[in-house]
Amino acid sequence: MIEVKNLSKRYGQNVALNNISFSVDEGTVVGFLGPNGAGKSTTMNIITGYLSASSGVVTVGGYNTLDNPNEVKRLIGYMPEIPPLYPDMTVREYLNFMYELKKVTLPREKHIREICTLVRINDVYNRLIANLSKGYKQRVGIAQALLGNPPVLILDEPTVGLDPKQIIEIRNLIKGLGKKHTIILSSHILPEIQAVCERIIVINKGNLVADGTPDSLAHNLSTEHKVIVRMAGDEKEIKAGLKTLKNVVSVESFGEKEPGVYELSVEAREGTDLRRDLFHFAAKKDWPILAMRNTDLSLEDVFLRLTSASYLRDNAALQGAMKGGESA
Repeated sequence: MIEVKNLSKRYGQNVALNNISFSVDEGTVVGFLGPNGAGKSTTMNIITGYLSASSGVVTVGGYNTLDNPNEVKRLIGYMPEIPPLYPDMTVREYLNFMYELKKVTLPREKHIREICTLVRINDVYNRLIANLSKGYKQRVGIAQALLGNPPVLILDEPTVGLDPKQIIEIRNLIKGLGKKHTIILSSHILPEIQAVCERIIVINKGNLVADGTPDSLAHNLSTEHKVIVRMAGDEKEIKAGLKTLKNVVSVESFGEKEPGVYELSVEAREGTDLRRDLFHFAAKKDWPILAMRNTDLSLEDVFLRLTSASYLRDNAALQGAMKGGESA
């Protein structure tokens, strides 16, 4: 649905985006993660056609953003970090105005009412936008993005400034929208990305530094791959039995944590997942598993590692070596 190839954006000597490439399949919710100033909003503005790129190509639904800007804009609903609201209008007036501005052809009253019901703003439909809470203003911003039923939604920091209850409500709304739309969600709030997105693209200082599911990123960046398991039974028998499992490298016991229950660290060979084998093995032996977790990095750890200066330096050196090898 969205294809970004070798995208760069420069402002004089300042590089906002440095040759980034990625694609987003139809019907997926992708998190665009990075610290402030990473280049997230710049990328989104280029995809929507608001900004032009210094180099590179962006296509949406097969249309090039430069060659076919109007066709691309019809496919995209965009909510920037600060929603483009008119405080002196009522919600009804504003949505009708945006309906006309976007040249929507769907039945006006029915379409607008359906969107209001979806984002739950029916009860403020005739109120002035200036008098709405921050949470309702965000909902109105999402409502204008949904006018015309665009297949692609781009949401830039949709929960910034909201209280915890409002954040949960907006997250649930985005999850529901993800069933019928392709969504790019930009944020630097880690729990928001983890709660909503199936895939994460991490950008830092204009460079794309990672792309994958939260679990795959955590697993790939972890230096050790262990499962911590609490199991009821005889400690020596459990330890000896676990060592016989295929792809087990080592087993270490942390001792008794509850009466008759022992906690053990089971290290796997790289690229393997022991959890199912552990379950079937324990069930066969009648050793109940009371808890199990892996030692992969948390999303917070992943983010900190990917945006650290040392990671960027090492990654740049690796890419430079690869390009040197290709030219040779």
